[in-house]
Amino acid sequence: MSSGIEITIKNRVLEVKLNRPKVNAIDLELSQALGEAFAELRDNNDLRVGIITGEGEKIFSAGWDLKSVNSGEMEMDNWWEKSDYGDGGFAGLTENWNLNKPVICALNGLAIGGGFELALSCDLIIAAEHVEFGLPEMPLGIVPDAGALQRLPRRIPHNIAMEMFLLGRRMPALEAHHFGLVNKVVKKEELMTQARSWAEQISGYAPLAMQSVKEVLRAIECQPLENAFNGMRSGKLETYSKMLKSEDAAEGVAAFVEKRDPNFKGK
Repeated sequence: MSSGIEITIKNRVLEVKLNRPKVNAIDLELSQALGEAFAELRDNNDLRVGIITGEGEKIFSAGWDLKSVNSGEMEMDNWWEKSDYGDGGFAGLTENWNLNKPVICALNGLAIGGGFELALSCDLIIAAEHVEFGLPEMPLGIVPDAGALQRLPRRIPHNIAMEMFLLGRRMPALEAHHFGLVNKVVKKEELMTQARSWAEQISGYAPLAMQSVKEVLRAIECQPLENAFNGMRSGKLETYSKMLKSEDAAEGVAAFVEKRDPNFKGK
């Protein structure tokens, strides 16, 4: 892996830590490294869940590396086509449409711009009490188009999202929790303990069932209710279809009836 991230694998959990001083800004090299890390999570059958966090307590990530943009290394116009951000798009997750394994974001500090967009692309978000979210793009003459414009108004009230877009107001972690943007706010000393506890719990589930959740939700998002049912049952969702006839599904039911712990094998 590239410098800029640290990778740890333990107990079927892949941990990714951003460590690119001073603000964990994401350039092409770091974005590609993140893409490689989450491709490993996706493709390694021994891995069940991912965690992403940052080094220290001050900042999770300031997002797009504007120095790289200013130098010409990263282009502005049609940026998603003109540079290789790696597997999964910007930061490895913002356009990762085939990663069905869940990713927990453990926010150790400020989530700004593209760092906020990276957090938004995760499935669960735990934040330390001092964390704040911000979208400072407007004074720069640009917009947060790597996920915030697409995702934020679906997560919080539209007018609050517009306030963050247009006024650049920072949102504290407790307010984000109030709106449901953050799952849990904890003391900074408890952040990784809580993230690892959730990861341990999730990693014990039947893999196909766990992965079907993301696959189905992604396929039916924003569809009318009847279409959502039909889409789920179309036979086109490979993981969901495999789950229904899997050994693990039969094992889970049998274990419940027999009052014992299930022995899931991922097939």
